[in-house]
Amino acid sequence: MSSIRLVNTAQAQVADHETLDELCVNTIRTLAMDAVQQANSGHPGTPMALAPVVYYLWQRVLRFDPSHPIWPNRDRFVLSVGHASMLVYSMLHLTGVKAVNPKYETLGNPAVTLDDIKRFRQLDSRCPGHPEYRWTSGVETTTGPLGQGVATSVGMAIAQRALAGHFNRPDFELFDYDVYALCGDGCMMEGISGEAASLAGHLKLANLCWIYDNNHITIEGNTELTYSDDVATRFIGYGWNVTRVGDANDLQMLDRAFKTFKSTTDRPTLIIVDSHIAYGAPNKQDTSAAHGEPLGEEEIKLTKRRYGWPEQEKFLIPDGVREHFQAGIGARGQALRDVWMVRFEAYKRAYPELADHAYRMLRRELPDGWDTGLPTFLSSPKGTATRDASGQVLNALARNVPWLIGGSADLGPSCKTRLTFDGAGDFSAENPAGRNLHFGIREHAMGAILNGLSLSKVRPFGSGFLIFSDYCRTAIRLSALMEIPVIHIFTHDSIGVGEDGPTHQPVEHLASLRAIPGLIVLRPADANETVEAWRMIMEFRHEPVTLILTRQALPVLDRTKYAPAEGVRRGAYVLADAENGRPDVLLLGTGSEVALCVEAYESLKAEGIKARVVSMPSWEIFEHYCRNHPEYREQVLPESVAARVSVEQASTLGWARYVGRNGRSIGMETFGASAPLKELQKKFGFLPENIVAAAREQVAARG
Repeated sequence: MSSIRLVNTAQAQVADHETLDELCVNTIRTLAMDAVQQANSGHPGTPMALAPVVYYLWQRVLRFDPSHPIWPNRDRFVLSVGHASMLVYSMLHLTGVKAVNPKYETLGNPAVTLDDIKRFRQLDSRCPGHPEYRWTSGVETTTGPLGQGVATSVGMAIAQRALAGHFNRPDFELFDYDVYALCGDGCMMEGISGEAASLAGHLKLANLCWIYDNNHITIEGNTELTYSDDVATRFIGYGWNVTRVGDANDLQMLDRAFKTFKSTTDRPTLIIVDSHIAYGAPNKQDTSAAHGEPLGEEEIKLTKRRYGWPEQEKFLIPDGVREHFQAGIGARGQALRDVWMVRFEAYKRAYPELADHAYRMLRRELPDGWDTGLPTFLSSPKGTATRDASGQVLNALARNVPWLIGGSADLGPSCKTRLTFDGAGDFSAENPAGRNLHFGIREHAMGAILNGLSLSKVRPFGSGFLIFSDYCRTAIRLSALMEIPVIHIFTHDSIGVGEDGPTHQPVEHLASLRAIPGLIVLRPADANETVEAWRMIMEFRHEPVTLILTRQALPVLDRTKYAPAEGVRRGAYVLADAENGRPDVLLLGTGSEVALCVEAYESLKAEGIKARVVSMPSWEIFEHYCRNHPEYREQVLPESVAARVSVEQASTLGWARYVGRNGRSIGMETFGASAPLKELQKKFGFLPENIVAAAREQVAARG
């Protein structure tokens, strides 16, 4: 191991021949061993093996200020191998990273205390089993599902390019940070990493560096069981620069590798690091066990003896370790941030509007006049598809909010998500200021890349057909877990897809998305509800959204006759009511089925049956609104009215909470079929006359 100088430590137990580098590396290793052992849960092997890599990266390379961990131009470090979480917790503690509260104020408290490490994987510790964004300051993204971290890092790298393209000016390079992601064999096996790496190579993201821990071990054992890829050749094929470090302990070779990355300007870099997963005693044979479970007290003692460490000491941080980090990353990061802050003050004087936009973007705020020019749609029986209305709204908003960027998984023309105004352009290696992202047919990677963009404070949107939300689900779930305002636009939302048949007709997807805690599902009923949905979406700061839209045209409802579309803000609202406000039956619907409910309402009215139509574009928003305004639920869904019918071209799962055990839900009980829409509506019962019949039965059953 390369050395700097000898350490003078007050701990006489620690061998005085160790260098300060070795002392710091072994501190990281022993913290991991002790934390996992005390928790009786976790993965000590990878933190022990990669301690030199993470130590060198943080101490010598990373541009990061521990006292201001949300400095906008900091380098990002993503631990894609989230099971090795003790690596990042050790670094956050040893470097003295400060905690940040939700109001973006840096607090004086440490992000991770030694007590937190001692309570690794325990309730309320800042050191949970996998790194969690918004829970532990200094953690750049939640990682756990393998491959998500590296894919998210691509979004962060794209964000840097986009921010530089928009904000940087001659002599004012505000955004030039790099992104580092530490990954392993599991990340490389997951398909999402290949999708993301392919796109990163195509975009020539030279600010992106993946560090691949080539240790040949997974939970089941040696990777020869399942994995024989030539990773280097694969990444060269993706258009990456590939370099290798033959021993994770070789700091000189690590230095060369990171310098190679910094000097590479035309492609991303993969550093392949060979390591042995368990740096235990010489007789340790079962390295796979060290990966996924504690070493055991006796093995820890033997390992510490090998390090020259006091065998009985636990959670030992020798004198000089914290000071060494403060003199390294601490001093370097503070100096870099100070220079950047002086530059930003001058930038504010030279470009006040851009500076104001940067400030607002970083705090997830909106610019003045952000909703100027939003369209209003006139009532029309023929109507318009909500995907078309959404496209118009999106373009109006993007003109006003320069950091609203996004695209689709090769379905922009179908999803109507292309930004077409002058200057929008396509994002590419040659044009980082382009506002249209092209993800290719890579839905899984798209979802994670959107998360990376959002974590960088860009406001991203991505789009595809609702049926393909399955491919994005892990990333969507993580956006909800992290509470970041990603916008997912899904079109072709029902059997309305028609002739494409059941493979493209989403049936269970609305219920599946509604099951994700913290995710907002919005399915507007017409063009004006779509406008109001977007108006609300833009004001979200911590809520991811799935906006569910139709391919087929829907009637634009006459808002002089029916209630205003602004009711969308409450999640559900009375669209059409009985003349005396005392209905005999409630007709509940979302999206395209609301128009069918309105037709049924008019027929029932002609028969003398008093009905109420409730448009319910978002269950989640309705429930949240009712928690704050409990009386509103009774106003919309009075308990005295037990006769209820719900209508949705999707699984009926969940509707019982609104129609009750004895209510009627008209929905899909099977997969769809290939046929024109009108034939499908007839086959599956989505006709006004069927709603009328169900309403009559409900009223009759209640006397």
